[in-house]
Amino acid sequence: MAEGVGLTARSSLREAIPAFQDYMRARDFSQHTIRSFTSDLRILGEYLGMERAVGDIGTRDLNRFVHWLTEERDVPCTPKSLSRRITTLKVFFGWLAETGVLPEDPAAPVIHRPVLTGPPRVLSDEEVARVLEVTQALRRRDPPDPRPHLLVTLLLHTGIKKGECMNIALDHIDLSDPARPVLWVRYASPRRKHKERRLPLPAEWPAVLAEYRAQYDPQDRLFPCTARNLEYVLDDVAQQAGLTEGLSFEMLRWTCAVRDYRAGMPPEKLRQKLGLTRISWREVEPKLARLAERE
Repeated sequence: MAEGVGLTARSSLREAIPAFQDYMRARDFSQHTIRSFTSDLRILGEYLGMERAVGDIGTRDLNRFVHWLTEERDVPCTPKSLSRRITTLKVFFGWLAETGVLPEDPAAPVIHRPVLTGPPRVLSDEEVARVLEVTQALRRRDPPDPRPHLLVTLLLHTGIKKGECMNIALDHIDLSDPARPVLWVRYASPRRKHKERRLPLPAEWPAVLAEYRAQYDPQDRLFPCTARNLEYVLDDVAQQAGLTEGLSFEMLRWTCAVRDYRAGMPPEKLRQKLGLTRISWREVEPKLARLAERE
């Protein structure tokens, strides 16, 4: 029996769903997400049977379930609903694998089908210059605030995700060679070790980091605040830079990727830098190519 979960591979879907709800509450999932994920798993139970042991559910079962949702179920399944239901499978079975209930994650090979949306927002070179002008001005004002410049340059040069940014510990930053600072993107979960990577930081970054540490005195994590606090920082920068569409973690991630793509970074190296699986890269690379062609 998996410690702290109270489930085994022989536990049924009916038994696993309440434990998963407890996990989501403990991880501060929104009530809307908890309700949606629970509903999705009950639909899976409708298809496979609620008494089906979680250890007996394989990738083939999940792919058939996805096909049933789109082609055979009487209730229409919109692209948005399908995308969320596949996310539910990946979160649920990923949790079962991570906690040791299952030896491996049967949902990992299931291809995620994202909702088709408009192209990602990418900053132009002129907009990047305006953003950096603002963050440098904040860094040099009286009293100075180096945090916006530290954050923006970090995201713009590494392309890391919001969650990866929030998980940075001070010992993930390697300044042993001050001329070539490095960030190690780390994951606590062994299941995500393949996403760990070594990313170069801007040459100016150690100096900005020293200013930031002197003012904010972080003890363990680089940003000992909530993600929402940093989103407010980006909002303020966007307003001062005159960006009508705002500024976000995702926008800076895509901007980093497009700039690297235009600079000729080899596709495999860029995929690894962004921490993407080969399946995800098949969807991302064509988008990058189209975005890079734009002026």
